[in-house]
Amino acid sequence: MIAEIISVGTELLLGNIVNTNAQYLSKKLASAGIEVHFQTVVGDNPGRIMDAVRTAYTRADMVIMTGGLGPTKDDITKEMLADYFGKKLIMDETALEMMGQLLKRIRKESLLESLKKQALVPENAKVLYNHHGTAPGIIMENKGRICILLPGPPKEMEPMFEEYCMEYLQELSHQTLVSINIKMKDFNHAPLIKVGEAPVADALGDLLDLQNPTVATYAKDDGCLIRVTAEAESREQALAMLDPVVEQIRKAVGEEYINTIREDTDQV
Repeated sequence: MIAEIISVGTELLLGNIVNTNAQYLSKKLASAGIEVHFQTVVGDNPGRIMDAVRTAYTRADMVIMTGGLGPTKDDITKEMLADYFGKKLIMDETALEMMGQLLKRIRKESLLESLKKQALVPENAKVLYNHHGTAPGIIMENKGRICILLPGPPKEMEPMFEEYCMEYLQELSHQTLVSINIKMKDFNHAPLIKVGEAPVADALGDLLDLQNPTVATYAKDDGCLIRVTAEAESREQALAMLDPVVEQIRKAVGEEYINTIREDTDQV
């Protein structure tokens, strides 16, 4: 399954905030065996949001969107997706009640009319109730296309994703991705020529052409990183596929120039 991440918010385009949501989601999707081929950032504009969604579904089975679920007039992500899927917005009484309780508990105030907009959800959608904020998330499925809408603030988005989305995604994908990071020694412990990316890539040769597992090199300030990634039905199967490739890499680059070899815990 292929997913595209769309981050909604003019503040992202202006550089006012850093888009950590896309980084977080990409890692989580990889761990669930779901490929991300594109990440898109779009401002709070109805036409451009709709264009981004239409484009995403020409190249992905699933779209995950963050942001634009708030109470203001420019929070229109949910409305655009409901329009795209041809769904009516209906009031979710549970979400409304949870918002009211949260405001009374934290701010000692009643639920304002403007905030009630957040409790509107597309009909027949799965509602992801927000235990760390006000706007609920949503999962919609229609004609083989899946859309997950999540709040923009990371303190709300991340726990919601962990609570609802990981299990949902793992049921969709029977694959998992596991990576091994091989870190070459830094410049203070080995000659520069031996730890630069180009010499390492030359030494790896045809290993860089493997499809599963894959082998890739990355230039870092303190030396070169080699990442080996396998896709399989389980972590154990993936590790079994990785072991012989890691051994070939050891021989190709020279054991004396390897600093560490470890599993990438961000992906498992």
